[in-house]
Amino acid sequence: MRRFAVLALLLTGACGSSPDDGIVPSALVPTAVTEALFGTGEPVGEWENTPSEPADGEPALRLHLGSRRGIATLLQEEGDRRLWRTPGGVAVATDGARVVATAGLRQTLAATRFDGTDLLARLPELGEGQWRATRVVDLMRSATDPTRMRFGVRLDCRMTVGPAPAEETLLVTETCRGGASFTSRFWVDARSYAVFRSEQWVGDDLPPLVVEVVTAPATPTEIIPLPR
Repeated sequence: MRRFAVLALLLTGACGSSPDDGIVPSALVPTAVTEALFGTGEPVGEWENTPSEPADGEPALRLHLGSRRGIATLLQEEGDRRLWRTPGGVAVATDGARVVATAGLRQTLAATRFDGTDLLARLPELGEGQWRATRVVDLMRSATDPTRMRFGVRLDCRMTVGPAPAEETLLVTETCRGGASFTSRFWVDARSYAVFRSEQWVGDDLPPLVVEVVTAPATPTEIIPLPR
């Protein structure tokens, strides 16, 4: 998982920035390597004012972070682990339906680890009910300032699965406490247990990252296209 996160962080690229984005690069790569790739300035990502739709059939996610919008297309796939990137350099790594690493945001989610299996991957066997799990994440805000990095942030989470107002849809609510406090939500097709929309925590002082499936990969196991 850490290697996948590092890859996502490298993909921010040397893009231009807008003054109010507050976007910084990642710091999983040593400073010397970062400077060799991008120069001494910090690489940043941009959000598109009018995100363009992907080509027909191209796997893609629609990302929303507050008022910002972007379309991220698939760059790499290893089983359920996938790497997605917008044209402006905002990148997310997913494992199944969960965002496990980000790049190009004001705060970077560098890595995600679980004690055991992610409960989201066990929805078909769990069904409706309530369960608890522990997650550990690494967060960072600056490519050059170690004092702004937080490694090993422990999150004790309670996941509740129940019916959503929409027909044949389940709502998964995940409330976490510990090193951070937040609630994430996942909308799931009740027939296939595929997540087609989510609102996920990706760091302190950031709004939830909304992820909607525009076009799923050819052999999806956990996501389905977002109805239009």
